[in-house]
Parts: sequence; C-alpha cells; structure tokens
Amino acid sequence: MTVVRTKKPTTSVGHERPWLGHGFEMISILLATYVIVFGAEVVGDKTIYTLGTLATRYRLWPIFLGSSVAFMLKMLAAVLLGRAISELPALLVATLSAATFFTLALVIWLKKPETETPVSVGSASWWRIALAAFASIFLSEWGDVGQIAAATLAARYQSIVIVWLGAVLAMMTKGLLAMTLGAGLRSRAPKHVLRYATCGICVAMGILAAFRIG
Repeated sequence: MTVVRTKKPTTSVGHERPWLGHGFEMISILLATYVIVFGAEVVGDKTIYTLGTLATRYRLWPIFLGSSVAFMLKMLAAVLLGRAISELPALLVATLSAATFFTLALVIWLKKPETETPVSVGSASWWRIALAAFASIFLSEWGDVGQIAAATLAARYQSIVIVWLGAVLAMMTKGLLAMTLGAGLRSRAPKHVLRYATCGICVAMGILAAFRIG
C-alpha cells in the first residue's frame, strides 16, 4: 500500500507580501516630496501673495482650477527633467543630487521674503479668473526651489509619478492655504520652524544622496 504524503505549502515571511515594501517606499517618497516642496514654497514664494490677492477679489474655485493646472504642468516639466538626469551614471546622479540638496538648504535659509505683486483681472467671469490664476503661476518663477527639489527627487528615486503627485499635492495645499487665509498666510505660518525643518530635511537628503543610501 502506497501512502501519498502531501507537502504543506511553505511561506516565507520576507516574500509573503513583496508589495508591502514597495508600498512603504512609495509612501516615503511621496511624503518626502510633499514636505520638502511644501516647506520650500511656503518659506519663500510670491505666488502666496498672488493667490491671496486674487482670493480677496474673486471666487475661489476658478482660482483653484487655474492655479492647479499650472502647478501640474510646471511640476511635470520638473520631474521629466529629473527623469532625464537619472539616465546619467549613478555616481554622477548621486553627486548632483547631494550638491542640489545642500544648495537648496542654503537657498531656503538665505532666501528673503518676496514682495506682493498685484494681479489685475478685467472681467469677473470665471474663465478670466482661472486664466489669470494660471498665467500668474505658469509664467512666473520657473526654476524655483520647489521645481528644483522635485527634479532632484525624481532623479534620485526615478519615481516620476510619485514625485509628481507629491509635488502637485504640496503646491495645491499651498494654493488652498493662500486662498483661504489670504496674503497674510506667511505672517500666520511659523516661518522659523518651516525654515529650520525644510533646511534640515534637505541637508539629510543631501547626506543620504552623497553616501548613496536609500
């Protein structure tokens, strides 16, 4: 008589759910992008005044619509640039990333507050308001610290969708705060805390990039 023994399936703890590791990695990249871009933009950026001024005169949803589209396109350009940089040799990418993060920390630390720039909208129709918000964001401050940070993160981690999403969410959060709190957002925000925290994160990211960690 032959006894057939069935082998119990074995499971490996490390390989049971491989997607968990990737999920945590994506969340960490998303959060890092959000914090760095948001902190850099709030510490020193004149679009806070632009959106705040528009919000005191016009309806909020066309301003939010126009500015959000501008944020999406500008951050798309930034992450695509970062993706192109990521094709360079790994050592060169790590060196560029570290140097950029250290430079960002210095720029954020030394950046002076922006002055308010008046925005004029002839008619109060929603599409004119949205167009004014789009133009005031899209046609100004290309290559600012937020875009540079997004491009560097995209080159560092080669996750352009996650970095783009984190950067856009950070910009839209800044836009919503500027529209709801008005041009006085920076006077209400803890500037020194934001400056110190953002600079510290940039320095930490620069060190990790320099030693090719993460």
